[in-house]
Amino acid sequence: MERLDKRLAATGRWSRKEARELIRSGRVRLDGTVCRAPETKAAEDAPVAVDGVPIGADRPVYLMLHKPAGVVSSTDEPGERTVLDLLGEEYRNIGLFPAGRLDKDTEGLLLLTNDGPLAHCLLAPKSHVDKVYYVEVDGVLDETDVEAVRRGVVLGDGYECLPGALELLSEHSAHITLHEGKYHQVKRMLAARGKPVTYLKRIRFGPLELDESLPKGGWRALNDGELKGIFSQ
Repeated sequence: MERLDKRLAATGRWSRKEARELIRSGRVRLDGTVCRAPETKAAEDAPVAVDGVPIGADRPVYLMLHKPAGVVSSTDEPGERTVLDLLGEEYRNIGLFPAGRLDKDTEGLLLLTNDGPLAHCLLAPKSHVDKVYYVEVDGVLDETDVEAVRRGVVLGDGYECLPGALELLSEHSAHITLHEGKYHQVKRMLAARGKPVTYLKRIRFGPLELDESLPKGGWRALNDGELKGIFSQ
């Protein structure tokens, strides 16, 4: 048994004070009945709803976000617009964070979740989860770049990247697949080849493919097939 106000606060969506105010204002139902006493004890499996919407202290959430340029992949960055600022109010305080980051000026697919174990699994180096990007460069891409990426590009600081794949789309654009996620890796790899990146967009992360129907800044919950995919990694 747990106090009702404490159970609401445990979701991360409200502070303990806000939870008490919600309850006293009659917006909370316990077992289908309005409850106005914050100290009321509720069983762990007792249904609780706020404004008619069921809540769960450990409800996992999985969102696909089409990140626009100019937004940081952070939950709190003073003076910056973060990916959480793009979401609806109901998702602002439930512990969501990005599973992997994109640079501020990089667009594309970002997975937001509050499922720490899953995120750790997807990001662990031993998982070798593919990350696929569409890239445009200042310079001419050719087969020597394809071979260099296949072997593993050596960065300016001497770090040798894991082998990846480069699929040429034109002289100035390509799809690049990586199995790791070092800081600014795509940019540093192509800079080492003398072909600086002018545009970068992530189009796939593991089994997830960017839903191109999402506008920049748009988001949606993962569908059943996508959920099955990320849990099969």
